[in-house]
Amino acid sequence: MSLSLRLIPTSSPPPPSRLRFPLLSRSNLSPTSPSKFMLSSPIRCVNEGSDRVSVTGARPRWENALSAAASLYPLYVSVGGVVACLKPSAFQWFVQRGPTSYSLSLGLIMLAMGLTLELKDLLSLFVQRPLSILFGCVAQYTIMPALGTLISRSLGLSPSLSVGLILLACCPGGTASNVVTLIAQGDVSLSIVMTICTTLGAVLLTPLLTKILAGTYVPVDAIKLSISTLQVVVAPILLGSCFQSAFPGAVKVVTPFAPLFAVLASSLLACSVFSENVVRFKSSLLGASSACDISTFAHVQAIVTGELGLVILSVLLLHFGGFFVGYISSAICGFREPQRRAVSIEVGMQNSSLGVVLATSHFTSPLVALPPAMSAIVMNIMGSSLGFIWRHIDPSSQTTTPQIND
Repeated sequence: MSLSLRLIPTSSPPPPSRLRFPLLSRSNLSPTSPSKFMLSSPIRCVNEGSDRVSVTGARPRWENALSAAASLYPLYVSVGGVVACLKPSAFQWFVQRGPTSYSLSLGLIMLAMGLTLELKDLLSLFVQRPLSILFGCVAQYTIMPALGTLISRSLGLSPSLSVGLILLACCPGGTASNVVTLIAQGDVSLSIVMTICTTLGAVLLTPLLTKILAGTYVPVDAIKLSISTLQVVVAPILLGSCFQSAFPGAVKVVTPFAPLFAVLASSLLACSVFSENVVRFKSSLLGASSACDISTFAHVQAIVTGELGLVILSVLLLHFGGFFVGYISSAICGFREPQRRAVSIEVGMQNSSLGVVLATSHFTSPLVALPPAMSAIVMNIMGSSLGFIWRHIDPSSQTTTPQIND
């Protein structure tokens, strides 16, 4: 069966281009279950800002089962994080092979994305909707990097953690945002194109911004970062797109399994990096526990204000700021409510896997990879919660100022 998202613009009568990108149908979505790559039957968006999505076509039960399993990404990451805390050695087989294992995993994830992408359709959609797409991409690479720098300085993070947070903030949007946008009744087509454009732009913008903003903490080789981003992100996406055109039959067989593979690979990647730092955090927690003469409140305060607490707080603030500022800025610029939600979610949700790979490949301190790894857990919980809230608020009921239509 054909896996496609058919987007019909309101401004032109000719048949629309088709952007292939995996998504879940509404019937398979739950408010707390975004995943990295979602598979669906064709979804027709009536218009760019519509909150009405109709699903056509039926799929075999085994494909529905795979989609349902892929939708549990936050659960996999959360369980993996618990396992990493209780038994860090469970991930040693993967950690010991890093950073090669990390790069290979991300490359395969991006290849899965490329298998669902037709670049000519991406160009067609960009021509149809230049203003909203351009605004979203600019917001992605200005709001988050600025927030990452501000938060790291305000909290007084160590140089390694500051670099990790800034690197995370300079990464492109994560594809889990597409599913969360669908849940939130946002502009799904805008979210998809933003993800693709920011991902392709990451080969230049992520290294450049990291160099500018984090270069004061540790030396940053922007050229090597660019090469790595090209190798593990852009090249696999382009290769997957070529495979789709050259071997459509084989791609059709593989595609149903790609979402679950990508979700499990992303979970393994994040939890493995987190497990590397668990021993360090356990030592700090034991140090706080050894102070038997302090009160329970003081004991909890010592843990929260320690290194682990600062990492969690910084990641929380980063993503919350991305959601909030992304929405406010798009509202000020006059975009409609579905577009505001798409920009908010897209800006607030990062490709944490790319951050993990770049951190482990180009920085000696393992702490640099910790904010991106922690983000994989925190970001999906926050995004799921936001999508759940917006799911119950009709976007058409929101009163607005004069709106931009493109």
